[in-house]
Amino acid sequence: MKVHEFEKIVNKLELKVRNGRDRHAWFEYEGQVITRTKRSHGSGFDLPANLIRQQLKINERQLAGLISCSVSKEDYVRILIEKKLIVIPGATKSPQSA
Repeated sequence: MKVHEFEKIVNKLELKVRNGRDRHAWFEYEGQVITRTKRSHGSGFDLPANLIRQQLKINERQLAGLISCSVSKEDYVRILIEKKLIVIPGATKSPQSA
């Protein structure tokens, strides 16, 4: 993964960032940190796409979609909801019999 592809994902998902020794980025949903990733500041090499993909909790197809613009921020939120990393209150309650 190229640095500009990583930055494209940061911008698309509106990740919060902090620069230190590395560039840390994290996804927040309703004020809660859901996923984190980071990259080195060095630009002379490719970033470890597999590691970034795992940290963002997505598969290879979804990562390619984030880079190519076929997966939106809303799609990413749905992915995280399906993986139960984001819990919507009342959305997973099963009907109770009386």
